[in-house]
Amino acid sequence: MWLGLLDGKLITGGRKVNTEKFSGKGAVYAESRPAYPQAFIDYLYTDIGITPDSIIADIGSGTGILTRQLLEKGSKVFAVESNADMRANAQSALSRFDNFTSVNGTAENTTLDGHSVDFVTVATAFHWFDRQTFKAECKRILKDGGKVIIVYNSRDEESSLVKKFYEVNREFCPKFKGFTGSGTLLRPENLGHYNTFFSGEYIVKIIDNNLTYDEQGFIGRSLSSSYAPKENDENYSAYVKALRLFFQEYSENGTLIMPNVTHSYIGKV
Repeated sequence: MWLGLLDGKLITGGRKVNTEKFSGKGAVYAESRPAYPQAFIDYLYTDIGITPDSIIADIGSGTGILTRQLLEKGSKVFAVESNADMRANAQSALSRFDNFTSVNGTAENTTLDGHSVDFVTVATAFHWFDRQTFKAECKRILKDGGKVIIVYNSRDEESSLVKKFYEVNREFCPKFKGFTGSGTLLRPENLGHYNTFFSGEYIVKIIDNNLTYDEQGFIGRSLSSSYAPKENDENYSAYVKALRLFFQEYSENGTLIMPNVTHSYIGKV
């Protein structure tokens, strides 16, 4: 069911609705969402061609998780985010970087100058975009030869633990339709979503990236999801209680390891 999001079905007539899904979640998102593995960041600079001199547009940048990792490498990053709460968190955390610019814009209308960036990155956000309009915007802002890098941190849905966690979310989160960027997208029959976005061949890179949580981190990560109840919602307390019970049952010595992979798709548009 999540795949339908890539077809823009939730975008048409509802872009503002999608933008507001994360309002009020900025702080917990910033605290609880995992960064991308260092092996992936290094790969971008050793194999894909990003350098400290590169200009990057990080689209749907949220609280700046990937943005920060690129800034630390020295690249200039325009962090484009439409949600005011998420954008404010990024500005607070990243304003110390001289190579950071915060932009109030959308994937479909970044407000950036034409042919002004070397790379476009999209971290766990591609499913929110109108894919074809975003593709046109990438063509407009990218310099000749520029590439788009789409990356997800995704739970390994073949894992029995992830399947059990799926049931918890299905019971307590009325808006839950499946985990974002789930492993089904890695199956050959589903790569068509990227075949129609990229022009020509593109690179698929997969890195194992199991995530380790303490109880607070696990609950926070769960509450940061767009489908998770907010504090004033009816199911909020019951959901938090269920998360605590899940952690207590499946953690060892105060640690829960959630099977996860980082998968990326890189090419020209």
